[in-house]
Amino acid sequence: MGIKIITDSTSYIPAEYIEKFDIKVVSLNVFMDNESFRELDLDNKTFYTKMDALSEIPKSSQPVPDEMLNVFKSIVENGDSILGIFLSSNMSGTYSSANLIKNMILEDYPNADINIIDSKTNCMQMGFAAIEAARLAIDGKSMDEVIDRTNKVLSNSKFIFSPDTLDYLKKGGRIGSASALLGSILQIKPILTVTDGTTSVFTKVRTRKKAIDKLVSTFFEEIDNKGLGDVIVHHINCEEEGLQLASYLEKKLNTTVKIQSIGPVIGLHVGPGSIGIAFYTNID
Repeated sequence: MGIKIITDSTSYIPAEYIEKFDIKVVSLNVFMDNESFRELDLDNKTFYTKMDALSEIPKSSQPVPDEMLNVFKSIVENGDSILGIFLSSNMSGTYSSANLIKNMILEDYPNADINIIDSKTNCMQMGFAAIEAARLAIDGKSMDEVIDRTNKVLSNSKFIFSPDTLDYLKKGGRIGSASALLGSILQIKPILTVTDGTTSVFTKVRTRKKAIDKLVSTFFEEIDNKGLGDVIVHHINCEEEGLQLASYLEKKLNTTVKIQSIGPVIGLHVGPGSIGIAFYTNID
């Protein structure tokens, strides 16, 4: 009996890690132009091009119950344990749905070992936790050890990002404590983060360049004190800017820094042009 890791599509884990560590991913959904799409079936560039042409911002929804049920069930029927790591419960009903699915499975398989974690975040801040959990699972660690490591990654991680505009967060109702910025949308470039599962203001600057400089300085302040676990650059439809930021970090760190586009579910709430850094510090 092994341990299998399940997460959702808003982790935006690069495909090579999904395959290497056999991470199962359930898809959230996007409703636009009177159609519903699985996030995993959407091409990011195509989606953002189409979104720009729509009069209304698309809406997102949690995974279809049957999809999640089938993934859970197939793992349990194979005799494996489950550790699910999902999008913040303050941002989506996905975590709640996972617990409902868990209870359904336990009715038919009372001895099943199913554990569900609320990441209290999203994107690769959550993705790094899933990757590290899967790495330990493959190494044959116990469920307690895998859960402990997962929580340590989450508690020593950060996702800081700068949206090009706050319009999308405002319209989507996901702005959290960042609502304090609404009175001065045109005057500032905010740096946002995820705190206790919701979007919050990290700091404010005046220009795009200063915003990126602040992302970089904050990142290095954190790892200078604690060391680096791993890092990735996130972007929403601004790949060239993401590549430039990753290249700068690579030169400073003397290591490869990947970039990863944020998909439609988080992207429709934050908006194109957003750029950020997700990382966790050394926990060994």
